[in-house]
Amino acid sequence: MKPDIWDQLKNITAAELIRALENDGWKPRVGSGSRRIYKKGLNLVSIHYHPKKSFGSDLLKDLLIDIGWNEEDLKRLKLVK
Repeated sequence: MKPDIWDQLKNITAAELIRALENDGWKPRVGSGSRRIYKKGLNLVSIHYHPKKSFGSDLLKDLLIDIGWNEEDLKRLKLVK
């Protein structure tokens, strides 16, 4: 991922990421406590939900890989400019 894109993403909160997932067609599944599970087609992703906290860089990178978003998707979802 390009450094300028990463600079825009590195402080994304769980609430912002979940809003983008839902806007991209991901549907919530049953989750417990601070863990929220979303499904799109056959894909599942688990988000640790603490609304105002941002993710660590390694966790965020892994989540983006699991979700499968590319730079165009991130722009379409207004997560980056």
